[in-house]
Amino acid sequence: MSAMLLDTRRRFMTHFASIGLGTTLVPGVLWARMQDAGTQTVTLAMVTDALQLSGIELSEEDRQAMVEGANRNLTQYKELHAVHIPNDVSPPFHFNPVVPGMTVDKSRQPFRISKPPTLKRPTNLEDAAFWPVRHLAELIRTKQVSSVELTQMYLERLHRYNDRLNNVVTFLDDHGLAEAKRADAEIAAGRYQGPLHGIPWGAKDIISVKGFKTTWGSAPFKEQEFDYDASVVEMLREAGAVLIAKLATGELASGDNWFGGQTRSPWDPTQGSSGSSAGPSSATAAGCVGFAIGTETSGSILSPSARCGVAGLRPTFGRISRYGCMALSWTQDRLGPICRYAEDCALVMQAVAKPDGRDMSVTELPFNWNADFDIRTLRVGIIQDSFDEITDPAAKTNAQKTLETLKAIGVRELVPVTVPDVTANVSAISVESAVFFDEHARAGRMKGTRSARPSGRLVPAVEWLQSQRVRTMMMMELAKATAHVDVYIVGSNNTGMGGPGGGRTPGSSGPAAAAGGAGGEGGAATPRPADPPRPQTPSQRHFAMANLACYPAINLPNGFAETLTPTNATIYAQPYRELQILALAKAYQDAAKHHLVKPARLDG
Repeated sequence: MSAMLLDTRRRFMTHFASIGLGTTLVPGVLWARMQDAGTQTVTLAMVTDALQLSGIELSEEDRQAMVEGANRNLTQYKELHAVHIPNDVSPPFHFNPVVPGMTVDKSRQPFRISKPPTLKRPTNLEDAAFWPVRHLAELIRTKQVSSVELTQMYLERLHRYNDRLNNVVTFLDDHGLAEAKRADAEIAAGRYQGPLHGIPWGAKDIISVKGFKTTWGSAPFKEQEFDYDASVVEMLREAGAVLIAKLATGELASGDNWFGGQTRSPWDPTQGSSGSSAGPSSATAAGCVGFAIGTETSGSILSPSARCGVAGLRPTFGRISRYGCMALSWTQDRLGPICRYAEDCALVMQAVAKPDGRDMSVTELPFNWNADFDIRTLRVGIIQDSFDEITDPAAKTNAQKTLETLKAIGVRELVPVTVPDVTANVSAISVESAVFFDEHARAGRMKGTRSARPSGRLVPAVEWLQSQRVRTMMMMELAKATAHVDVYIVGSNNTGMGGPGGGRTPGSSGPAAAAGGAGGEGGAATPRPADPPRPQTPSQRHFAMANLACYPAINLPNGFAETLTPTNATIYAQPYRELQILALAKAYQDAAKHHLVKPARLDG
């Protein structure tokens, strides 16, 4: 049976399910009669015959109404399929992470960045490859280094290490050097734009850049180009940042494998970098870009940031426009900065966290940053279960040291946070990704791809909407459970290792892979009963809940395992509290200094 015929049959069956006849013989018999007649329209005789064989009696008026309804729906489906819908067009309703009773600070505060130490250009510019963006910016501002020099250095490193890390899809040498020359000319003319001016960066390859391929990491789309820039690309260009590479994404934003192979961690190049912001995390950790932009639907920033030991920020849903980015879920997709230092995330957020008039889910709430924020005023929570669950000795030792460091820098008390015992199995990605890829699926372009998620077609509309109502109830329970703290910390069993096949979200099992954070969906060769859901620990349940509630979070590298690969914790907060998250992460990094350690195995 052809793909088009299968699609028509599915929708035909759906119509009869919607009028209460989905579990009878009527749809199947009627479909068979249509195929026998070689038509895609329904007649009264067909309906009458199908009802008789099914043992159902209806008046002629009801039977005629069924004929008209079925034919009307079939015509509407044909009309709908004829419309080209760009991947990043969402429905006219928009997800809101704020629930009743939740308070949000709407005030705009002065944007205050840290004062850099006295810096001198290193004799070998590569010695600055791992410097924070704040320090690189000072070299450029004081004209000790040009943007062209910095760009050439990072491009050389990208080329040198790509065979080892496989983190670049498209090198943008000429484009990047042209942008760097423009930045230098602007700075020379006295038009310095701020701390991102002249800083080289990389974009995950689901982010559109005009004139260059945007492959989505998938072979069927490897020649794909869009004739426009994503909003985040435009905003960073306006801030003076220099784009030098399209960095690897796991195929269709899932995992760390793409059509070019597996992207690897610079801490141990035998290990995958996790996904799906695999390239941005790997390149940032390897000192091959100043910073990168990744995306997350369920773990795709936090997971590779943990594996690669970088400060990846998953912002609140609605902070950054997704215009020009491949869509998986209009209620879960987020973009965020991946940096080596927490304050660098704030510098990037200042440039991109604002409405663009295209993605209507983006809030007008101001993004605030104050490098001198007094973390001693924060009420810091802890999900103690997540620390108790850690089994790896090094990860456990580092977790304990993390809590000790937090107390040493002024956190007076770690307030217990209890994870609500409510269902978190309300992910929207299966249905929503099926919607976004529907046109490609009907055209046969999804064959052989990972994460095509055809199962989304089997979810009835009523059940999907009911699950999202339950999601709201879950969000309200999580809001109550976290209302008494400003931020809270979650421990992890991650040791920076995951094996050649890529990994699930470090410190969790199940939620991220199932919902698009790290794994692809597979199918059994023969039908079998579905496995019952595995019991989840409180920290696993929290991971799913906080992700579906679209809470902001930052990965916090907190030391190293015996394998010399990174361990981590994660700082979370209720929506729009990125200032508090970043302030605590910065204070911790300033004290612990793990971000200053370079990957020892990068050079073999």
